[in-house]
Amino acid sequence: MKILMVSSFLPYPLVNGGNIRLYNLLKNLSQKYEVTLVCEKRNYQTDKDIKEIEKFCKKVITVNRKKQWSFGNILRSGFSLDPFLIVGHTNLEMKNKIKEELIKENFDLIHVETFYVMQNLPKTNTPVVLVEHNIEYSVYKRFVDHSPFFLRPFLNWDVQKMKIKEESFWKKADTLVAVSEKEKGVMNADAIVPNGVDINKFKMKSLINEEKKILFIGDFKWIENIDTAKWIIEKIWPKLKSVMQSPKLKLWIVGKNIPNSIKNLTKDSDVVFDENAPDDTSLIYRRAHILLSPIRVGGGTSFKILEAMASGVPVVTTTLGAEGITKGRELIKADTVEEISNNVNDLIKNKNYYAKIAESARKLIEEKYAWDKITKELEKVYEDTVKIKK
Repeated sequence: MKILMVSSFLPYPLVNGGNIRLYNLLKNLSQKYEVTLVCEKRNYQTDKDIKEIEKFCKKVITVNRKKQWSFGNILRSGFSLDPFLIVGHTNLEMKNKIKEELIKENFDLIHVETFYVMQNLPKTNTPVVLVEHNIEYSVYKRFVDHSPFFLRPFLNWDVQKMKIKEESFWKKADTLVAVSEKEKGVMNADAIVPNGVDINKFKMKSLINEEKKILFIGDFKWIENIDTAKWIIEKIWPKLKSVMQSPKLKLWIVGKNIPNSIKNLTKDSDVVFDENAPDDTSLIYRRAHILLSPIRVGGGTSFKILEAMASGVPVVTTTLGAEGITKGRELIKADTVEEISNNVNDLIKNKNYYAKIAESARKLIEEKYAWDKITKELEKVYEDTVKIKK
């Protein structure tokens, strides 16, 4: 089967969840399918990154990602029915490249990663599979609800435009794919292809940690990570320290380019800001005792939670953070500052409880979230879509 994949990003290096997901899917798909990838490339990405993806694709065609936050984009979205996100990803070069490939090759299917590049598809009879990592308008709405009140009317208008556009693209796709059961229900999607973990790379660590590092890890380009880090530093960490009163307890905040607005929130020497941790996150989880990921803004399935679970690092997250992952006791759900601090305290004090959570989490990952199993679910989506279209 010949697949034309259109993506809003080049999935290398593996610096965020979207890249990790698409990289691993391409790696597995290449064993069975012939894939041509047309995607946007960021300024920091190099020819070496392209070559890494070419290992799994017949052809990789990139177009330069336009700067999102520009006066032109803000102005255009202000006078357009298209939301700011769509305006920033509308790319005539990408549209022309896709059209050229459709003329040259007889593709069985077009796979689109994220709705906000769908407008770059020319008219075609080739069946389209749209894969959504999040319900974007819902993610942005949660951000707006936490924004200054005087900005909310303007931001809410953009969210409303995004909702209309996103839902219209869902209907245009021949097959719509979600990453979790809850999002499938909201989207009325045809299938679920969840996020996953490389279970050979992320292995169970030793359960013995002398220094109790409470890890928060994130890409600080994303609003949900900034919001979570701020909540941890200002509210959760002080409460946790008062409960624990342990000199071995550290808050380890890991990420590239941590904003000064986050660093300046505390002068506590037990809070460690680490911008030089290894890019290989499996090495980070080996040094962590607990992953603290109380997500209040966001959607989809968090890769950091899955990776921690695969590594035998117990996870404390919110109900929102646990959505689409588990309903059982493979991780701990807590939604208030007091609940979060008490649950972290219980994990640290009770070694048997800690081990039970860690082992249950690893077992769930092996059964449900290994990439080879997830790729088979995507392959079924492809095959069903082509059959229906015929």
